[in-house]
Amino acid sequence: MLQTISLRDFVIVDQLELDFASGFTVLTGETGAGKSILLDALGLVLGERADSSQIREGSTRAEISALFRIDDELTISFGHWLDAQGFPAEDDGKSLLLKRTIESNGRSRAFINGSVATLAQLREAGDQLVDIHGQHAHQLLLKGGAQRELLDRHAGLLPLAADVASHFKTLNDSRRRLEQAENAGQDIERERERLQWQFEELTELSPQEGEWAHIQGEHARLANGAKLIGGCQEAIEILSDADNSLESTLSKVCGSIGALAEHDPALSSISESLESAQIQLDEAIHGLNRYLQKIDLDPARLAQVEERMQALHSASRKYRAETDALPKLLTDTAERLEALTASQNIEALREKVKGEEAAYLKLAKQLTHKRSKAAADLGKLVTDAMQDLSMAGGRLEIALVPLAEGGSHGLEQVEFLVAGHAGSTPRSLAKVASGGELARISLAISVITSKASFTPTLIFDEVDAGIGGAVAETVGKLLHQLGQSHQILCVTHLPQVAAQGNHHLKVSKSQSAEKTVSQVQALGRTERVEEVARMLGGATITDTTRRHARELLEQQ
Repeated sequence: MLQTISLRDFVIVDQLELDFASGFTVLTGETGAGKSILLDALGLVLGERADSSQIREGSTRAEISALFRIDDELTISFGHWLDAQGFPAEDDGKSLLLKRTIESNGRSRAFINGSVATLAQLREAGDQLVDIHGQHAHQLLLKGGAQRELLDRHAGLLPLAADVASHFKTLNDSRRRLEQAENAGQDIERERERLQWQFEELTELSPQEGEWAHIQGEHARLANGAKLIGGCQEAIEILSDADNSLESTLSKVCGSIGALAEHDPALSSISESLESAQIQLDEAIHGLNRYLQKIDLDPARLAQVEERMQALHSASRKYRAETDALPKLLTDTAERLEALTASQNIEALREKVKGEEAAYLKLAKQLTHKRSKAAADLGKLVTDAMQDLSMAGGRLEIALVPLAEGGSHGLEQVEFLVAGHAGSTPRSLAKVASGGELARISLAISVITSKASFTPTLIFDEVDAGIGGAVAETVGKLLHQLGQSHQILCVTHLPQVAAQGNHHLKVSKSQSAEKTVSQVQALGRTERVEEVARMLGGATITDTTRRHARELLEQQ
Protein backbone atom coordinates (compact mmCIF):
# COMPACT_ATOMS: atom_id res chain seq x y z
CA MET A 1 0.00 0.00 0.00
CA LEU A 2 0.99 3.65 -0.30
CA GLN A 3 2.80 4.75 2.85
CA THR A 4 4.17 8.22 2.09
CA ILE A 5 4.11 10.74 -0.71
CA SER A 6 6.51 13.70 -0.78
CA LEU A 7 6.18 16.78 -3.00
CA ARG A 8 8.54 19.66 -3.52
CA ASP A 9 7.74 22.71 -5.70
CA PHE A 10 4.86 20.97 -7.49
CA VAL A 11 2.08 23.23 -8.91
CA ILE A 12 1.11 25.25 -5.80
CA VAL A 13 2.75 22.96 -3.22
CA ASP A 14 6.11 24.21 -1.97
CA GLN A 15 6.91 21.24 0.27
CA LEU A 16 4.70 18.44 1.58
CA GLU A 17 5.23 15.01 3.10
CA LEU A 18 2.07 13.06 3.75
CA ASP A 19 1.65 9.66 5.41
CA PHE A 20 -1.21 7.32 4.52
CA ALA A 21 -2.77 4.47 6.46
CA SER A 22 -4.71 1.37 5.49
CA GLY A 23 -8.48 1.44 5.18
CA PHE A 24 -10.64 4.19 3.66
CA THR A 25 -9.09 7.69 3.47
CA VAL A 26 -11.08 10.66 2.16
CA LEU A 27 -9.64 13.91 0.79
CA THR A 28 -11.86 16.98 0.93
CA GLY A 29 -11.52 20.73 0.57
CA GLU A 30 -12.89 23.79 -1.15
CA THR A 31 -13.10 23.82 -4.93
CA GLY A 32 -9.70 24.82 -6.30
CA ALA A 33 -7.86 24.05 -3.06
CA GLY A 34 -5.79 21.42 -4.82
CA LYS A 35 -7.45 18.11 -3.91
CA SER A 36 -6.51 16.58 -7.24
CA ILE A 37 -2.92 17.85 -7.06
CA LEU A 38 -1.98 14.87 -4.88
CA LEU A 39 -3.48 12.49 -7.43
CA ASP A 40 -1.77 14.32 -10.29
CA ALA A 41 1.54 13.99 -8.44
CA LEU A 42 0.91 10.30 -7.81
CA GLY A 43 0.07 9.85 -11.48
CA LEU A 44 3.44 11.36 -12.44
CA VAL A 45 5.36 9.11 -10.10
CA LEU A 46 3.48 6.18 -11.66
CA GLY A 47 4.67 7.07 -15.15
CA GLU A 48 2.32 9.67 -16.63
CA ARG A 49 3.74 12.32 -18.96
CA ALA A 50 5.26 15.37 -17.28
CA ASP A 51 5.04 19.05 -18.20
CA SER A 52 7.27 21.91 -17.08
CA SER A 53 4.11 23.91 -16.26
CA GLN A 54 3.69 21.59 -13.24
CA ILE A 55 6.73 23.19 -11.58
CA ARG A 56 5.73 25.74 -8.92
CA GLU A 57 6.14 29.31 -10.16
CA GLY A 58 9.53 30.72 -9.23
CA SER A 59 11.17 27.28 -8.98
CA THR A 60 13.32 25.43 -11.51
CA ARG A 61 12.57 21.87 -10.52
CA ALA A 62 9.73 19.78 -9.10
CA GLU A 63 10.28 16.53 -7.22
CA ILE A 64 7.77 13.82 -6.29
CA SER A 65 8.47 10.56 -4.48
CA ALA A 66 6.16 7.80 -3.24
CA LEU A 67 7.04 5.05 -0.78
CA PHE A 68 5.02 1.83 -0.99
CA ARG A 69 4.80 -1.09 1.39
CA ILE A 70 4.58 -4.32 -0.61
CA ASP A 71 1.90 -6.68 0.72
CA ASP A 72 2.77 -10.32 1.41
CA GLU A 73 0.82 -11.48 -1.66
CA LEU A 74 3.02 -9.35 -3.93
CA THR A 75 6.40 -9.68 -2.17
CA ILE A 76 7.69 -12.69 -4.13
CA SER A 77 6.37 -11.69 -7.57
CA PHE A 78 7.47 -8.07 -7.12
CA GLY A 79 10.90 -9.19 -5.93
CA HIS A 80 11.25 -11.24 -9.12
CA TRP A 81 10.16 -8.24 -11.18
CA LEU A 82 12.78 -5.99 -9.52
CA ASP A 83 15.48 -8.60 -10.18
CA ALA A 84 14.44 -9.01 -13.81
CA GLN A 85 14.52 -5.22 -14.34
CA GLY A 86 17.87 -4.86 -12.57
CA PHE A 87 16.65 -2.75 -9.63
CA PRO A 88 17.98 -3.24 -6.09
CA ALA A 89 15.55 -4.39 -3.42
CA GLU A 90 15.19 -2.47 -0.18
CA ASP A 91 16.76 -4.06 2.91
CA ASP A 92 13.45 -5.34 4.26
CA GLY A 93 12.38 -6.64 0.84
CA LYS A 94 8.92 -5.11 1.31
CA SER A 95 9.43 -1.45 0.41
CA LEU A 96 9.47 0.29 -2.95
CA LEU A 97 10.49 3.90 -3.54
CA LEU A 98 9.39 5.59 -6.77
CA LYS A 99 10.70 9.06 -7.60
CA ARG A 100 10.18 11.56 -10.42
CA THR A 101 11.84 14.93 -11.07
CA ILE A 102 10.77 17.56 -13.61
CA GLU A 103 13.17 20.24 -14.84
CA SER A 104 12.23 23.69 -16.15
CA ASN A 105 13.54 22.72 -19.61
CA GLY A 106 10.84 20.06 -19.83
CA ARG A 107 13.06 17.07 -19.11
CA SER A 108 12.13 14.59 -16.42
CA ARG A 109 13.90 11.70 -14.72
CA ALA A 110 12.50 8.61 -13.03
CA PHE A 111 13.97 6.39 -10.30
CA ILE A 112 13.04 3.07 -8.68
CA ASN A 113 14.73 2.34 -5.35
CA GLY A 114 17.33 4.99 -6.20
CA SER A 115 18.23 3.60 -9.64
CA VAL A 116 17.38 5.38 -12.90
CA ALA A 117 14.25 3.94 -14.54
CA THR A 118 12.21 4.47 -17.69
CA LEU A 119 8.61 5.71 -17.70
CA ALA A 120 7.54 2.30 -19.00
CA GLN A 121 9.10 0.68 -15.92
CA LEU A 122 7.36 3.17 -13.62
CA ARG A 123 4.04 2.37 -15.30
CA GLU A 124 4.67 -1.36 -15.04
CA ALA A 125 5.41 -1.05 -11.33
CA GLY A 126 2.44 1.27 -10.80
CA ASP A 127 0.01 -1.09 -12.52
CA GLN A 128 0.75 -3.67 -9.83
CA LEU A 129 0.35 -1.20 -6.96
CA VAL A 130 -2.34 1.38 -7.76
CA ASP A 131 -5.60 1.45 -9.68
CA ILE A 132 -7.01 4.95 -10.33
CA HIS A 133 -10.69 5.46 -11.13
CA GLY A 134 -10.95 8.95 -12.62
CA GLN A 135 -13.91 11.30 -12.32
CA HIS A 136 -14.75 10.80 -16.00
CA ALA A 137 -14.52 7.01 -15.87
CA HIS A 138 -18.26 6.66 -16.51
CA GLN A 139 -17.79 8.17 -19.97
CA LEU A 140 -15.63 5.19 -20.94
CA LEU A 141 -18.61 2.91 -20.38
CA LEU A 142 -20.16 4.34 -23.52
CA LYS A 143 -17.42 2.72 -25.62
CA GLY A 144 -17.78 -0.90 -26.64
CA GLY A 145 -14.06 -1.58 -26.40
CA ALA A 146 -13.97 -0.32 -22.82
CA GLN A 147 -16.97 -2.50 -21.90
CA ARG A 148 -15.26 -5.58 -23.34
CA GLU A 149 -11.98 -4.82 -21.57
CA LEU A 150 -13.75 -4.17 -18.27
CA LEU A 151 -15.51 -7.55 -18.45
CA ASP A 152 -12.31 -9.38 -19.42
CA ARG A 153 -10.31 -7.64 -16.70
CA HIS A 154 -12.90 -8.43 -14.03
CA ALA A 155 -13.02 -12.10 -15.06
CA GLY A 156 -9.24 -12.44 -15.40
CA LEU A 157 -9.58 -13.11 -19.13
CA LEU A 158 -7.03 -10.57 -20.44
CA PRO A 159 -4.29 -13.21 -21.04
CA LEU A 160 -6.76 -15.45 -22.94
CA ALA A 161 -8.05 -12.45 -24.92
CA ALA A 162 -4.45 -11.53 -25.83
CA ASP A 163 -3.85 -15.12 -26.96
CA VAL A 164 -6.96 -14.99 -29.15
CA ALA A 165 -5.78 -11.69 -30.70
CA SER A 166 -2.34 -13.21 -31.40
CA HIS A 167 -3.86 -16.27 -33.10
CA PHE A 168 -6.16 -14.07 -35.17
CA LYS A 169 -3.18 -12.02 -36.40
CA THR A 170 -1.32 -15.21 -37.36
CA LEU A 171 -4.41 -16.48 -39.17
CA ASN A 172 -4.86 -13.19 -41.02
CA ASP A 173 -1.22 -13.20 -42.15
CA SER A 174 -1.58 -16.74 -43.51
CA ARG A 175 -4.82 -15.85 -45.28
CA ARG A 176 -3.10 -12.90 -46.93
CA ARG A 177 -0.20 -15.06 -48.10
CA LEU A 178 -2.62 -17.63 -49.52
CA GLU A 179 -4.50 -14.91 -51.40
CA GLN A 180 -1.27 -13.50 -52.79
CA ALA A 181 -0.14 -16.95 -53.89
CA GLU A 182 -3.45 -17.65 -55.64
CA ASN A 183 -3.38 -14.29 -57.47
CA ALA A 184 0.29 -13.97 -58.29
CA GLY A 185 0.78 -16.64 -60.99
CA GLN A 186 3.76 -16.12 -63.31
CA ASP A 187 5.00 -12.97 -61.56
CA ILE A 188 5.90 -15.01 -58.50
CA GLU A 189 7.76 -17.58 -60.59
CA ARG A 190 9.86 -14.87 -62.25
CA GLU A 191 10.64 -13.27 -58.91
CA ARG A 192 11.54 -16.66 -57.45
CA GLU A 193 13.98 -17.33 -60.32
CA ARG A 194 15.60 -13.92 -59.83
CA LEU A 195 16.01 -14.51 -56.12
CA GLN A 196 17.42 -18.00 -56.74
CA TRP A 197 20.06 -16.62 -59.10
CA GLN A 198 20.94 -13.81 -56.65
CA PHE A 199 21.13 -16.27 -53.76
CA GLU A 200 23.50 -18.58 -55.64
CA GLU A 201 25.83 -15.71 -56.62
CA LEU A 202 25.96 -14.31 -53.09
CA THR A 203 26.44 -17.77 -51.59
CA GLU A 204 29.43 -18.33 -53.88
CA LEU A 205 30.85 -14.93 -52.86
CA SER A 206 30.12 -15.74 -49.19
CA PRO A 207 30.47 -12.25 -47.69
CA GLN A 208 31.12 -12.32 -43.93
CA GLU A 209 29.90 -9.99 -41.22
CA GLY A 210 32.53 -7.28 -40.60
CA GLU A 211 34.72 -8.57 -43.45
CA TRP A 212 34.79 -5.31 -45.43
CA ALA A 213 36.18 -3.22 -42.58
CA HIS A 214 38.75 -5.92 -41.75
CA ILE A 215 39.95 -6.33 -45.33
CA GLN A 216 40.22 -2.56 -45.82
CA GLY A 217 42.50 -2.36 -42.80
CA GLU A 218 44.63 -5.26 -44.03
CA HIS A 219 44.93 -3.69 -47.50
CA ALA A 220 46.04 -0.35 -46.04
CA ARG A 221 48.75 -2.12 -44.05
CA LEU A 222 50.00 -4.25 -46.95
CA ALA A 223 49.88 -1.44 -49.51
CA ASN A 224 51.90 0.89 -47.28
CA GLY A 225 54.45 -1.69 -46.13
CA ALA A 226 57.57 0.21 -47.19
CA LYS A 227 56.30 3.39 -45.57
CA LEU A 228 55.52 1.53 -42.33
CA ILE A 229 58.94 -0.12 -42.16
CA GLY A 230 60.83 3.07 -43.05
CA GLY A 231 58.90 5.17 -40.58
CA CYS A 232 59.43 2.70 -37.72
CA GLN A 233 63.16 2.38 -38.47
CA GLU A 234 63.55 6.15 -38.56
CA ALA A 235 61.75 6.44 -35.22
CA ILE A 236 64.05 3.83 -33.63
CA GLU A 237 67.09 5.68 -34.99
CA ILE A 238 66.00 8.94 -33.39
CA LEU A 239 64.88 7.32 -30.13
CA SER A 240 67.80 4.96 -29.42
CA ASP A 241 70.38 4.30 -32.16
CA ALA A 242 71.74 7.81 -32.98
CA ASP A 243 74.73 9.21 -31.12
CA ASN A 244 72.56 11.87 -29.48
CA SER A 245 69.44 9.68 -29.26
CA LEU A 246 66.45 10.73 -27.20
CA GLU A 247 66.96 7.70 -24.96
CA SER A 248 70.57 8.64 -24.03
CA THR A 249 69.70 12.32 -23.61
CA LEU A 250 66.74 11.52 -21.35
CA SER A 251 68.89 9.12 -19.33
CA LYS A 252 71.44 11.90 -18.68
CA VAL A 253 68.69 14.33 -17.65
CA CYS A 254 67.14 11.73 -15.31
CA GLY A 255 70.53 11.14 -13.66
CA SER A 256 71.20 14.84 -13.28
CA ILE A 257 67.81 15.75 -11.80
CA GLY A 258 67.91 12.64 -9.58
CA ALA A 259 71.20 13.78 -8.11
CA LEU A 260 69.91 17.32 -7.56
CA ALA A 261 66.78 15.95 -5.85
CA GLU A 262 69.01 14.57 -3.11
CA HIS A 263 69.84 18.20 -2.21
CA ASP A 264 66.35 19.62 -2.66
CA PRO A 265 63.30 17.32 -2.16
CA ALA A 266 61.20 19.81 -4.17
CA LEU A 267 62.72 18.20 -7.30
CA SER A 268 61.64 14.69 -6.29
CA SER A 269 58.29 14.77 -8.12
CA ILE A 270 60.01 16.06 -11.27
CA SER A 271 62.61 13.30 -10.99
CA GLU A 272 59.83 10.71 -10.68
CA SER A 273 58.06 12.11 -13.77
CA LEU A 274 61.29 11.89 -15.79
CA GLU A 275 61.85 8.30 -14.65
CA SER A 276 58.27 7.47 -15.71
CA ALA A 277 58.92 9.08 -19.11
CA GLN A 278 62.12 7.03 -19.45
CA ILE A 279 60.19 3.80 -18.75
CA GLN A 280 57.51 4.68 -21.28
CA LEU A 281 60.19 5.56 -23.88
CA ASP A 282 61.88 2.17 -23.35
CA GLU A 283 58.54 0.42 -23.81
CA ALA A 284 57.91 2.35 -27.05
CA ILE A 285 61.35 1.38 -28.43
CA HIS A 286 60.79 -2.31 -27.57
CA GLY A 287 57.32 -2.13 -29.11
CA LEU A 288 58.67 -0.73 -32.37
CA ASN A 289 61.33 -3.46 -32.57
CA ARG A 290 58.72 -6.18 -31.95
CA TYR A 291 56.47 -4.64 -34.63
CA LEU A 292 59.31 -4.72 -37.21
CA GLN A 293 60.10 -8.35 -36.35
CA LYS A 294 56.48 -9.47 -36.84
CA ILE A 295 55.32 -7.33 -39.74
CA ASP A 296 54.26 -9.45 -42.73
CA LEU A 297 54.30 -7.71 -46.10
CA ASP A 298 53.73 -10.66 -48.44
CA PRO A 299 53.09 -9.28 -52.01
CA ALA A 300 51.05 -12.39 -52.85
CA ARG A 301 48.74 -11.70 -49.93
CA LEU A 302 48.33 -8.10 -51.14
CA ALA A 303 47.17 -9.40 -54.52
CA GLN A 304 44.67 -11.75 -52.85
CA VAL A 305 43.27 -8.93 -50.72
CA GLU A 306 42.89 -6.62 -53.72
CA GLU A 307 41.11 -9.36 -55.67
CA ARG A 308 38.72 -9.96 -52.77
CA MET A 309 38.03 -6.23 -52.41
CA GLN A 310 37.24 -6.01 -56.12
CA ALA A 311 34.81 -8.95 -55.89
CA LEU A 312 32.98 -7.44 -52.93
CA HIS A 313 32.90 -4.00 -54.52
CA SER A 314 31.50 -5.40 -57.80
CA ALA A 315 28.74 -7.24 -55.93
CA SER A 316 27.96 -4.05 -54.02
CA ARG A 317 27.44 -2.10 -57.26
CA LYS A 318 25.51 -4.92 -58.89
CA TYR A 319 22.99 -5.28 -56.10
CA ARG A 320 22.98 -1.58 -55.17
CA ALA A 321 23.88 -2.26 -51.57
CA GLU A 322 26.59 -1.01 -49.25
CA THR A 323 29.59 -3.36 -49.29
CA ASP A 324 29.33 -4.10 -45.58
CA ALA A 325 25.59 -4.83 -46.02
CA LEU A 326 26.21 -7.80 -48.38
CA PRO A 327 26.02 -10.44 -45.57
CA LYS A 328 22.57 -9.17 -44.57
CA LEU A 329 21.50 -9.08 -48.23
CA LEU A 330 22.43 -12.77 -48.48
CA THR A 331 20.38 -13.59 -45.38
CA ASP A 332 17.38 -11.53 -46.57
CA THR A 333 17.55 -13.11 -50.04
CA ALA A 334 17.51 -16.60 -48.51
CA GLU A 335 14.50 -15.75 -46.33
CA ARG A 336 12.56 -14.16 -49.20
CA LEU A 337 13.36 -17.10 -51.48
CA GLU A 338 12.20 -19.55 -48.84
CA ALA A 339 9.00 -17.59 -48.22
CA LEU A 340 8.30 -17.27 -51.95
CA THR A 341 8.96 -20.95 -52.57
CA ALA A 342 6.67 -21.86 -49.70
CA SER A 343 4.01 -19.44 -50.94
CA GLN A 344 3.84 -21.26 -54.26
CA ASN A 345 2.77 -24.41 -52.49
CA ILE A 346 -0.87 -23.38 -52.43
CA GLU A 347 -2.14 -26.65 -51.02
CA ALA A 348 0.30 -26.42 -48.11
CA LEU A 349 -0.84 -22.84 -47.50
CA ARG A 350 -4.48 -23.88 -47.51
CA GLU A 351 -3.77 -26.60 -44.98
CA LYS A 352 -1.88 -24.08 -42.84
CA VAL A 353 -4.82 -21.66 -42.91
CA LYS A 354 -7.21 -24.47 -42.04
CA GLY A 355 -5.10 -25.47 -39.03
CA GLU A 356 -4.78 -21.90 -37.81
CA GLU A 357 -8.54 -21.35 -38.18
CA ALA A 358 -9.15 -24.39 -35.98
CA ALA A 359 -6.65 -23.16 -33.37
CA TYR A 360 -8.18 -19.67 -33.37
CA LEU A 361 -11.76 -20.96 -33.10
CA LYS A 362 -10.84 -23.27 -30.23
CA LEU A 363 -9.42 -20.41 -28.19
CA ALA A 364 -12.13 -17.96 -29.23
CA LYS A 365 -14.89 -20.40 -28.15
CA GLN A 366 -13.18 -20.83 -24.80
CA LEU A 367 -13.17 -17.05 -24.44
CA THR A 368 -16.86 -16.86 -25.40
CA HIS A 369 -17.79 -19.52 -22.83
CA LYS A 370 -15.90 -17.79 -20.02
CA ARG A 371 -17.19 -14.37 -21.03
CA SER A 372 -20.77 -15.68 -20.96
CA LYS A 373 -20.43 -16.90 -17.38
CA ALA A 374 -18.58 -13.73 -16.29
CA ALA A 375 -21.20 -11.50 -17.97
CA ALA A 376 -24.03 -13.18 -16.08
CA ASP A 377 -22.17 -12.93 -12.75
CA LEU A 378 -21.13 -9.30 -13.18
CA GLY A 379 -24.59 -8.31 -14.45
CA LYS A 380 -26.22 -9.79 -11.33
CA LEU A 381 -23.75 -8.09 -8.95
CA VAL A 382 -24.21 -4.67 -10.58
CA THR A 383 -28.00 -5.14 -10.67
CA ASP A 384 -28.01 -5.86 -6.91
CA ALA A 385 -25.90 -2.73 -6.30
CA MET A 386 -28.25 -0.61 -8.44
CA GLN A 387 -31.11 -1.30 -6.03
CA ASP A 388 -29.24 0.61 -3.31
CA LEU A 389 -28.34 3.47 -5.65
CA SER A 390 -31.86 4.84 -6.25
CA MET A 391 -32.41 2.58 -9.27
CA ALA A 392 -34.89 0.20 -7.71
CA GLY A 393 -36.13 -2.37 -10.22
CA GLY A 394 -33.36 -1.48 -12.64
CA ARG A 395 -30.93 -4.05 -13.93
CA LEU A 396 -27.78 -4.39 -16.00
CA GLU A 397 -27.39 -7.09 -18.60
CA ILE A 398 -24.14 -7.78 -20.42
CA ALA A 399 -24.95 -9.08 -23.88
CA LEU A 400 -22.54 -11.02 -26.07
CA VAL A 401 -23.60 -10.14 -29.64
CA PRO A 402 -22.24 -12.71 -32.15
CA LEU A 403 -20.19 -11.32 -35.02
CA ALA A 404 -20.66 -12.49 -38.59
CA GLU A 405 -16.96 -13.31 -38.62
CA GLY A 406 -14.53 -13.67 -35.76
CA GLY A 407 -12.13 -10.84 -35.08
CA SER A 408 -9.08 -10.05 -33.02
CA HIS A 409 -11.27 -9.62 -29.91
CA GLY A 410 -13.13 -12.91 -30.35
CA LEU A 411 -16.41 -14.13 -31.77
CA GLU A 412 -18.67 -11.53 -30.18
CA GLN A 413 -19.14 -7.90 -29.34
CA VAL A 414 -19.67 -7.06 -25.66
CA GLU A 415 -22.50 -4.62 -25.00
CA PHE A 416 -23.80 -3.30 -21.67
CA LEU A 417 -27.60 -3.03 -21.63
CA VAL A 418 -29.53 -1.27 -18.86
CA ALA A 419 -33.14 -1.13 -17.76
CA GLY A 420 -33.72 1.94 -15.61
CA HIS A 421 -36.79 0.54 -13.80
CA ALA A 422 -38.82 -2.62 -13.38
CA GLY A 423 -40.66 -3.83 -16.47
CA SER A 424 -38.57 -1.90 -19.00
CA THR A 425 -36.58 -3.61 -21.72
CA PRO A 426 -32.82 -3.36 -21.34
CA ARG A 427 -31.33 -1.16 -24.02
CA SER A 428 -27.88 0.15 -24.89
CA LEU A 429 -26.27 1.99 -22.00
CA ALA A 430 -25.41 4.94 -24.24
CA LYS A 431 -29.04 5.40 -25.32
CA VAL A 432 -30.88 4.86 -22.05
CA ALA A 433 -28.87 6.02 -19.04
CA SER A 434 -28.95 9.65 -17.97
CA GLY A 435 -25.78 11.32 -16.72
CA GLY A 436 -26.64 10.61 -13.08
CA GLU A 437 -27.62 7.01 -13.78
CA LEU A 438 -24.47 6.47 -15.79
CA ALA A 439 -22.33 7.80 -12.92
CA ARG A 440 -24.07 5.49 -10.43
CA ILE A 441 -23.77 2.43 -12.65
CA SER A 442 -20.11 3.23 -13.28
CA LEU A 443 -19.47 3.58 -9.57
CA ALA A 444 -21.22 0.26 -8.85
CA ILE A 445 -19.12 -1.46 -11.50
CA SER A 446 -15.91 0.15 -10.20
CA VAL A 447 -16.54 -0.97 -6.63
CA ILE A 448 -17.64 -4.49 -7.60
CA THR A 449 -14.77 -5.13 -10.00
CA SER A 450 -12.29 -3.70 -7.49
CA LYS A 451 -13.33 -6.24 -4.85
CA ALA A 452 -11.73 -8.97 -6.93
CA SER A 453 -8.67 -6.86 -7.71
CA PHE A 454 -5.22 -7.84 -6.40
CA THR A 455 -4.10 -4.21 -6.68
CA PRO A 456 -3.58 -3.10 -3.06
CA THR A 457 -4.33 0.63 -3.45
CA LEU A 458 -7.47 1.92 -5.18
CA ILE A 459 -8.03 5.62 -5.83
CA PHE A 460 -11.41 7.18 -6.63
CA ASP A 461 -11.21 10.75 -7.96
CA GLU A 462 -14.65 12.39 -7.58
CA VAL A 463 -16.38 9.33 -9.04
CA ASP A 464 -19.39 10.26 -6.88
CA ALA A 465 -20.14 13.35 -9.00
CA GLY A 466 -23.80 13.63 -9.93
CA ILE A 467 -25.21 11.81 -6.92
CA GLY A 468 -26.35 12.88 -3.48
CA GLY A 469 -28.65 12.21 -0.52
CA ALA A 470 -29.27 8.59 0.46
CA VAL A 471 -27.39 7.38 -2.63
CA ALA A 472 -24.29 9.25 -1.47
CA GLU A 473 -24.53 7.54 1.91
CA THR A 474 -24.73 4.15 0.18
CA VAL A 475 -21.69 5.00 -1.92
CA GLY A 476 -19.78 5.91 1.24
CA LYS A 477 -20.70 2.59 2.83
CA LEU A 478 -19.62 0.68 -0.30
CA LEU A 479 -16.23 2.39 -0.27
CA HIS A 480 -15.93 1.82 3.49
CA GLN A 481 -16.54 -1.90 2.96
CA LEU A 482 -13.99 -1.96 0.15
CA GLY A 483 -11.51 -0.36 2.54
CA GLN A 484 -11.57 -3.50 4.68
CA SER A 485 -9.68 -5.42 1.98
CA HIS A 486 -7.89 -2.60 0.10
CA GLN A 487 -6.31 0.76 0.81
CA ILE A 488 -8.85 3.28 -0.54
CA LEU A 489 -8.16 6.96 -1.29
CA CYS A 490 -11.16 8.99 -2.39
CA VAL A 491 -11.39 12.65 -3.42
CA THR A 492 -14.99 13.64 -2.69
CA HIS A 493 -17.24 16.66 -2.36
CA LEU A 494 -20.04 14.71 -0.63
CA PRO A 495 -20.34 14.88 3.17
CA GLN A 496 -22.11 11.50 3.26
CA VAL A 497 -19.06 9.88 1.63
CA ALA A 498 -16.54 11.85 3.68
CA ALA A 499 -18.22 10.77 6.93
CA GLN A 500 -17.62 7.09 6.10
CA GLY A 501 -13.83 7.42 5.92
CA ASN A 502 -11.53 5.80 8.45
CA HIS A 503 -9.17 8.74 7.93
CA HIS A 504 -9.83 12.27 6.74
CA LEU A 505 -7.41 14.65 4.99
CA LYS A 506 -8.37 18.24 4.32
CA VAL A 507 -6.77 20.14 1.45
CA SER A 508 -6.64 23.94 1.70
CA LYS A 509 -4.70 26.79 0.18
CA SER A 510 -3.34 29.98 1.62
CA GLN A 511 -2.69 33.12 -0.36
CA SER A 512 -0.29 35.99 0.19
CA ALA A 513 0.84 38.86 -1.94
CA GLU A 514 3.71 36.75 -3.25
CA LYS A 515 2.37 33.23 -3.75
CA THR A 516 -0.44 30.69 -3.32
CA VAL A 517 0.41 27.49 -1.43
CA SER A 518 -1.63 24.30 -1.03
CA GLN A 519 -1.58 22.44 2.29
CA VAL A 520 -2.92 19.10 3.59
CA GLN A 521 -4.02 18.49 7.16
CA ALA A 522 -5.00 15.21 8.85
CA LEU A 523 -8.24 15.85 10.77
CA GLY A 524 -9.13 14.69 14.25
CA ARG A 525 -12.68 14.06 15.45
CA THR A 526 -13.56 17.70 16.24
CA GLU A 527 -11.97 18.97 13.03
CA ARG A 528 -13.87 16.35 11.01
CA VAL A 529 -17.14 17.64 12.42
CA GLU A 530 -16.26 21.15 11.22
CA GLU A 531 -15.21 19.96 7.76
CA VAL A 532 -18.29 17.76 7.22
CA ALA A 533 -20.44 20.66 8.47
CA ARG A 534 -18.78 22.93 5.90
CA MET A 535 -19.54 20.38 3.18
CA LEU A 536 -23.16 20.30 4.34
CA GLY A 537 -23.76 23.99 4.83
CA GLY A 538 -21.23 25.84 2.72
CA ALA A 539 -19.66 29.05 3.95
CA THR A 540 -22.07 29.46 6.89
CA ILE A 541 -21.73 26.75 9.55
CA THR A 542 -24.50 26.62 12.12
CA ASP A 543 -25.18 24.47 15.18
CA THR A 544 -27.69 22.57 13.04
CA THR A 545 -25.13 21.68 10.40
CA ARG A 546 -22.65 20.67 13.12
CA ARG A 547 -25.27 18.42 14.70
CA HIS A 548 -26.05 16.89 11.33
CA ALA A 549 -22.30 16.38 10.72
CA ARG A 550 -21.92 14.59 14.07
CA GLU A 551 -24.85 12.33 13.21
CA LEU A 552 -23.26 11.39 9.90
CA LEU A 553 -19.93 10.60 11.56
CA GLU A 554 -21.60 8.53 14.27
CA GLN A 555 -23.24 6.32 11.61
CA GLN A 556 -19.84 5.02 10.53
